[in-house]
Amino acid sequence: MTENIAIIGGGIGGLVTALSFDKLNIPYTLYERAASLEAVGAGIWLSPNALQVLQWINPTLLQEIQNAGNTLNRILVADHKFNPISDSNQDFVQEKFGFTTMAIHRGELQEILYKYVQQENIELGKEFKEYAQDSEKSIRLCFIDGSHVNTNAIIGADGIKSKIRKQLFPNSKLRYSGQTCWRGISNYDLDPLLESVGFTLWGEKLQFGVSKISNGKVYWFAVKMSQPNLTDDEKDRKIILTNMFSEYPPLVTYLIKNTPNEKIFRDDLSDLELLNKWNLGNICLIGDAAHSMTPDLGQGGAQAIEDAFYLSNFIKKTKKLDTAFDKFYNYRKTKVEKLVKQSRLTSKISITNRFLEIIRNFILKKTPQSYIKKQMLELYKLDKTIANNI
Repeated sequence: MTENIAIIGGGIGGLVTALSFDKLNIPYTLYERAASLEAVGAGIWLSPNALQVLQWINPTLLQEIQNAGNTLNRILVADHKFNPISDSNQDFVQEKFGFTTMAIHRGELQEILYKYVQQENIELGKEFKEYAQDSEKSIRLCFIDGSHVNTNAIIGADGIKSKIRKQLFPNSKLRYSGQTCWRGISNYDLDPLLESVGFTLWGEKLQFGVSKISNGKVYWFAVKMSQPNLTDDEKDRKIILTNMFSEYPPLVTYLIKNTPNEKIFRDDLSDLELLNKWNLGNICLIGDAAHSMTPDLGQGGAQAIEDAFYLSNFIKKTKKLDTAFDKFYNYRKTKVEKLVKQSRLTSKISITNRFLEIIRNFILKKTPQSYIKKQMLELYKLDKTIANNI
């Protein structure tokens, strides 16, 4: 495959795609709108399916990411009084894959990935505006600064509000979940018993999640039902949040109070209505641009990383790019569509009325551990034969 490919977006999906292309010697240029990449944002969970891709790219890269983050050996869902609803020790995951889920600062992960990409293939300060098909094999990329370049193909890795998708599939629609989310990084030392636990508390029509990401740093998120497009008064934000979660354990209040105001971010939670395809001709979407999901399963970033692995390998062993894009979609759609639906369902059952909470908790407590383990192992599986067959 000799065509030059333009990757639009230097987030996690775009950077891992670039790293995968580097590994397989696929020519590309990555365009990122930011003039520099800085450690901004909150936390992210990297599950074993994502970690296997990073290991495939470069074991040293994986090791640096693991050193910067925190390993989670237990995944816990509890009620708002900390009574367990679903509690999964991750030893079986460690045994199967060699590692478990880890939590890390999203911005720090992005900085590490960026450092490993071949720098001559990255152009910063290039915000995409639109594209035009000059000929069958040439696409003109136009940027906000008035510049333009020609390329043979485009990978749209520009997130849930993708401009590539908006032009490629103008009828695509985002679906508001009915929930808003605050995320923060707290300066706090968790109890040692909780340092390797990723846990979420469900109850009182609210949700609060916690995981340590590094020494003295804890990632948390808070979710409630809300009308869309509301904003906070920054000076009242912590008071509002602590009052909102006053029925939760004191730890929740401590985490909120120990988070600098500028480290608390609020976003409405939406996903993307399922698309019938992710590509047209030599233009293809990946990650949130193609299949954005609510964050309830912690798989948004992981699925973008999986996309990078499968897409790069299909490109490497397929003569025509549009055929590679078709194969990529047909291979990935079943798993991704299942996760989009499961994430949306989980978002609905995590925040509900008291009567349905009782039913939900009863069902989850009675779910056999063998079934939970089977589902996790299936989710975390990566088909490495695709790479081995090259």
